[in-house]
Amino acid sequence: MATGTLSSIGDATRKSLADVAYERLRDRLLMLEIKPGDILNDDQLAKELEIGRTPVREALKRLELDRLVITYPRRGTFATRVEVTDLAFISEIRAQLEPLAAARAARVASAAAKDHLRDVMRAVEQFDVSAASVVETLRLDASVHQGIYAAAANPHLEDVLIRYDNLATRIWCMVLDRLPDLEHHIREHLDLLRAVIDGKEEEAAELARVHVDGFERAVRQALFAA
Repeated sequence: MATGTLSSIGDATRKSLADVAYERLRDRLLMLEIKPGDILNDDQLAKELEIGRTPVREALKRLELDRLVITYPRRGTFATRVEVTDLAFISEIRAQLEPLAAARAARVASAAAKDHLRDVMRAVEQFDVSAASVVETLRLDASVHQGIYAAAANPHLEDVLIRYDNLATRIWCMVLDRLPDLEHHIREHLDLLRAVIDGKEEEAAELARVHVDGFERAVRQALFAA
């Protein structure tokens, strides 16, 4: 779509374009394709995405709320730096909220949500870690976590967890190629998904806690080994 046609588009369409811009920029930030510290020029991004400047600016505002970008007056908007020191803070929050979401999902997930989680399970079972790209691996991981968040049917909890999962993903992306047991990290999702689908609240909560703890430990080991 030509950027000059944006002014004639209604609010609903503009919001849709802002969502598209947000998702594309978020993915590039999470995968570190836009590197920490890089400046984000809205004119350039609008041309790259073939979307008008207004939805790009709206997307950047949302990304700032997600702490993926930061705007400085008279300097511009930049991709936030990935601070490894934030790992402990992020993990502390996730260690409390991931088990809560898993237990709630096990308790309240609808039939449709459980069907979706079964689809995610099949994708995990069929996933070839050795042949997958970084992007494919991270997207699979996100599909597991976000599937559970959605199944928990608490939009406020889902919103918070997606934000912190995104921040954790950026740190994970830094060390993904150095993780010694990535296969195990991916496969352990199966027990967690199964517990949620089977309605086992306590087991789901414990598996979610173990998963978060294992993530932090693996990242720390990879960082210290560097």
